[in-house]
Amino acid sequence: MYNAEKLIFEMIIMKEKVTKVLEIWHKRFEDEALHYSEFESSDIEYFVGCLLYNHFAFSKALDTMKTIDLSYDFIESCGDEFDGIMDSIKTITFDTEVEKLEFLQNYIEDSKAKYNDDELYLINRLAYHIDGMAQRYRSEIEAQKVEFKAPKPKVRSANPLLR
Repeated sequence: MYNAEKLIFEMIIMKEKVTKVLEIWHKRFEDEALHYSEFESSDIEYFVGCLLYNHFAFSKALDTMKTIDLSYDFIESCGDEFDGIMDSIKTITFDTEVEKLEFLQNYIEDSKAKYNDDELYLINRLAYHIDGMAQRYRSEIEAQKVEFKAPKPKVRSANPLLR
């Protein structure tokens, strides 16, 4: 098999694994009693995207974004299925980071197609971050360290009306 054919075949297999994960969680969250505050169906795609992102451990991710935290409410609501889902996510592997990035970008585009604009807030946040990382891969530049600096305190007036 040619490399391109092999990659396409691998991506199809990995996409099927992700589809199974999504089916499990969408079925679970059909029960409204399991919803957490502010639950949206699109959250499931977002959190699976985060799990994939964390699993792939991209070298060109910003230092402050090497991993993306998952909502405790979501994890708690996932119940016993969470460990099985994590085991499944860990079996999704590719040879290069560029292949991982392409897979994640395709996943995000597929996820965006399922929802309207009002439901895409979290998925769009993830897409924005992934697109920035993709630019670093295309430009072959390393992620810059993000420096957080506190602003200098303003000189306060002695007059309380001017503070």
